[in-house]
Amino acid sequence: MSEAVSPEAVEQLIQEVSSWYAEQLIQERRAGAPDAERLQVLRDGLAACAADQHALQDADENEVAEIAARYAARMKELKGQ
Repeated sequence: MSEAVSPEAVEQLIQEVSSWYAEQLIQERRAGAPDAERLQVLRDGLAACAADQHALQDADENEVAEIAARYAARMKELKGQ
């Protein structure tokens, strides 16, 4: 990302991705026969979001931009599914 991105904007991106994982996790748990592997992937995704939210607190400008790029790509990928 060439422009500086505010930590608040990145926080919003992380929250959007986290919400997607949470919604999918709820849907999978409600399925007649939940897929254990998918449940684990979704839990891992939520854990990664939480870790990145925590890392964002002490991130410098470059780290914020890196996290922003990663989450923008992830959101695009998730919406494409």
